[in-house]
Formats: sequence, structure tokens, C-alpha cells
Amino acid sequence: MRKLFIGLLLISGLGAGALFTGLADPLVRWQVKGALVESGIGEGRAECMAERMVERLTLGQLWKLRQGMAAQEGEPEEGYGFGELVKRLRRVDDGEAVAVLTTSAGLCALGIG
Repeated sequence: MRKLFIGLLLISGLGAGALFTGLADPLVRWQVKGALVESGIGEGRAECMAERMVERLTLGQLWKLRQGMAAQEGEPEEGYGFGELVKRLRRVDDGEAVAVLTTSAGLCALGIG
């Protein structure tokens, strides 16, 4: 039992170290890109946006964005309009995260991200 506890503690420490030192950034970037592609953004633009978002936001902010933008009960999964997008962005309740998301989308759409 003690060996199991020490093993779990060691694995948790290594995982936390990877997150704080940036070694896990490629995995985080891959997850963000996948979520953007799932939401209907093209592969190239999603890659550009994910790069900018992972550099500028914390894991907590990325999680808030994912949770806030996810469809809740009674909301459409896809194909929603501007009003629904604004409602979901307000739900995120993190101005910096929303600003990074929107500027990343704009800059990457223009090809200067």
C-alpha cells in the first residue's frame, strides 16, 4: 500500500512538473486544436489559434473556455448563430481568455497570427 502511495505521488509530481515547465505544451496544444476543430474551425486556423492560446492562457483559463463554450441542455451542438456565440462567451466569465480567443481567431483568419 505504501509503495502504491509513493508511486502515485511520484507520478503526480512528474505530471505537475511537466505542466509547469512547459514540457506538456505539445499535448495541451493538441487538445486545444482538437477542441477547435470539433467546434467547426478549419485545421490550419485551429493550429494557429491553439498555438497562440496555449502561449497566452493558463490551463485554468483554457478549461474555463472549454466549459463555457460547451453546449448546455437545450442548446444546439453546432450550427448556432452570433447570438448564441455571444451568450456562450459571456458564460466564460474571463475577459482575458475571451480576448485571447477572439484576437487569435481574427489574426489567424487574416493569416498574420
